Amino acid sequence: MAPAPSPDSATPRPRRLAGMSWAHFLNDGAANYLPGVLPAILVSLNLSVALSGTIMAALLMGQALQPLVGLLADRVGGRIMVVLGLAGSSLGGALIGFVSHFWALLGVLALIGIANSFFHPQALAGIRHLGGNRPGMAMSVFMVGGEVGRGVWPAIASWVVVQWGLGYLWVLALPALFTLPLLLQFAPRLPARTAKATPIAWRQHAGPITRLTAFSTLRSLMIFSIITFVPVAWAQTGGSLTTGASFITVMLVVGVIGNVGGGHLSDKVGRRPLLIAAMCLATLMLGAFLLASGGWLWLVLGILGISLFATLPLSVLIAQDILPENRSLGSGLALGLSNGLAALGVMVLGPVAAHWGPEAPLWVALIGGLISIPLAAGLPEHTRSAR
Repeated sequence: MAPAPSPDSATPRPRRLAGMSWAHFLNDGAANYLPGVLPAILVSLNLSVALSGTIMAALLMGQALQPLVGLLADRVGGRIMVVLGLAGSSLGGALIGFVSHFWALLGVLALIGIANSFFHPQALAGIRHLGGNRPGMAMSVFMVGGEVGRGVWPAIASWVVVQWGLGYLWVLALPALFTLPLLLQFAPRLPARTAKATPIAWRQHAGPITRLTAFSTLRSLMIFSIITFVPVAWAQTGGSLTTGASFITVMLVVGVIGNVGGGHLSDKVGRRPLLIAAMCLATLMLGAFLLASGGWLWLVLGILGISLFATLPLSVLIAQDILPENRSLGSGLALGLSNGLAALGVMVLGPVAAHWGPEAPLWVALIGGLISIPLAAGLPEHTRSAR
């Protein structure tokens, strides 16, 4: 077993960081390929498009448990929650193809969301130690794995469904089956929190963490609205399942540039200015996407992905700096709770899409992006010693 990471270590651990990025690829891929096959599921189960938001919400709301999981992970330490998270996400992803009615689908999606909430807080708290004195770059590398997984798997899943049918989605769980034993070795082990640990200064942190959670929720609402309603809108115009999934793949995979660039630049120029600039660009690009057509759609989606996903590692690092007494909890608030709240928003937008068309939720998300900009401007800036 590897020793617990030392907060003072300045030596990067690239192999273990690459292994964690691979695990993140598998976890987020299994937990997020639903948009690529959602039109096929709606047809298979004879469901209305108005339920598309509810279906996505069932998948995403489990992530709201991440703050609670972060508290628990901080107490128990180790790496077991990372392993359980990947196992549960992959199992749930394999079961999607076997459900035969609506409520069973919601149950499987809830399982995936809960497992996903297990994976992230403990993993995110340990990752910054693998980067040594470059925590921003380490967080970016880790995030890249997840974003590539979220981007590639909808296209792969849609191809599997087109070629073999929904019943063969289980093959996507095989890589995780072989990775789990290795994850028990290379995942960072966190020390358990002791009774003598510094208590969380809730009164001091309440304002900044609330503002960050609000910002992250609006950012997540933009992402979830795009990945939920763009493929549905494309399918309703007669487009193919694989092309609709490819829109999401382009945005998420090209968005890796933002993941790497955002974390790298944050180590040099700070996080808050990048958050403001990235959300301004993201809001502008979402508006351009709603007005564009033809080949411009692909270009605009790529830039939109870069700008949106540049904010992910920055917001997690800011949350960890706001709550240095419990970085697992900070990660859970910035990523999990905000995703859960955004999932509720997507559920509400389902009837909006059914009444006014699948593009209507995107206009709502654009307004949310505008509101997020002043929220980002009010966030605290990190100090060089905050690790």
